[in-house]
Parts: sequence; C-alpha cells; structure tokens
Amino acid sequence: MKYLKINTAENADLEALKNAVLQMKGVDTVEIVDDENPESELKKAFSKTKEQFKKGDYETLVNDIFDILTKK
Repeated sequence: MKYLKINTAENADLEALKNAVLQMKGVDTVEIVDDENPESELKKAFSKTKEQFKKGDYETLVNDIFDILTKK
C-alpha cells in the first residue's frame, strides 16, 4: 500500500478535497489527519492494537505508538 501526503492551507475545504481524491481511479480510502492534534493519531494507533496483538505484531505496535508520542 502506498500513501500520499497532502499539506493544505488553513482555509482548505478538506471534505471537497477528500471527495475529489476518492473519485480518482485506484483510490480506496481517504483519511484526514490533523498533525496539530496528535490525540487523533494515538486513538487510531490504539484502535488497531487488537488486530496487531492477535497477529503477534508487537514491534510495529510499539513503534507506531512511540512515533506518535515523540512527534513534535
């Protein structure tokens, strides 16, 4: 899976951008991430922990959470 990061201006219409990108061929999902609000990133990391624990993927889990907590 590949990711595309788009930095937007403060007044950007994120829903319109999201809808436009979803119309492109090959795009499965679009997610809006607020770098100013690391809490949302932490919630996402914890939401996938259950599946990672089932698979025994502890290293990725710890790395994801560590990266979020140490981000400036």
